Amino acid sequence: MVKQGWHPFLRINSGGKFRTPEHDYRPLTEVLSGATTLWSGRVTCFKTHPLPCTLLAGRDADHQDAWLILTDLAPEAARVCGYGLRTWIEGGFKDFKRGGWQWQYTRMSDPARVERFWLVLAVATLWMVSVGGEAELALPASMITELPVTQVARPHVRHQPPARWLSCFRRGRLVILAALITGHPFPHGRFQPEPWPEQLVVQKTYP
Repeated sequence: MVKQGWHPFLRINSGGKFRTPEHDYRPLTEVLSGATTLWSGRVTCFKTHPLPCTLLAGRDADHQDAWLILTDLAPEAARVCGYGLRTWIEGGFKDFKRGGWQWQYTRMSDPARVERFWLVLAVATLWMVSVGGEAELALPASMITELPVTQVARPHVRHQPPARWLSCFRRGRLVILAALITGHPFPHGRFQPEPWPEQLVVQKTYP
């Protein structure tokens, strides 16, 4: 995986132990103490099966449990909030199954056929996401946070509204379907870069 340019970003629970060059093994629950909300460094995790790695830790005021992430990246090259992009993976699973292509109904068992079919779905998914992303740019700015607090359509005052109400995949599918029904040319779409996450809070935003 690493040879292909990918790097592990594994979340672990706080039941194990870690050590730093300055300290012997201690519980992972002690990575963040007091007012400390972020920490990163080179460590050795797991006393029984030692693993040299980078440990990233983060916690916000609304959650008791911290995120504990292991990676092979250098501490200065990784940020714990990047784990929030895991929701994109969950969204991708949904798009391939009940939320989009209904892959589960194919009942395919031949790996060669599955390989070809997944290639088609991957290309089609990229198309829909690019079309949906371009269509999203044309939307007017949301004014939902300006609604009265008592308005049922307004998000709860304690929570930030989701960064995206409709996924680019679903929006792209609607735009393509509308073009098909109305006889207009199919849109090509274009990808829109998004900033790297800066907050630990997982927002409901999917590609």
